[in-house]
Amino acid sequence: MAQSGSTSALALASALHSNETLGGLLQRVRASQALLALAAEVLPAGLRDAVRSGPLDDEGWVLLVANAAAAAKLRQVLPAVEALLRQHGHRMAVKVKVLPRQA
Repeated sequence: MAQSGSTSALALASALHSNETLGGLLQRVRASQALLALAAEVLPAGLRDAVRSGPLDDEGWVLLVANAAAAAKLRQVLPAVEALLRQHGHRMAVKVKVLPRQA
C-alpha cells in the first residue's frame, strides 16, 4: 500500500531528526536557506529568483545559479552579500556555482 505524500514527508522528517548525521545535514540545509533569505535583502529584485541556496560547510557557503549571466550579476553584488552576512555574525567564504542544465 502506497503512503500519501504527507505521511512520507513525516517519515522522512522523523528519520532526519532521529539520525545524528542526517540531523546535522538537515540543520545545514535550514541554515543555508536562512542565509539566502538574509542575502536576498541586498540582491537585485531581478536576480532573487535566479539564486538558490547551496551547500554550507566548514569551508563556506555556495550560492547556485541557473546560468552564467546570473552568475556574473551575482558576483558583482557578492561583496554586499558578504558584508551583510558579516554584519549578522556569519564570517564565511561565499562561492557562486552555475547549475548544470537539466535535460
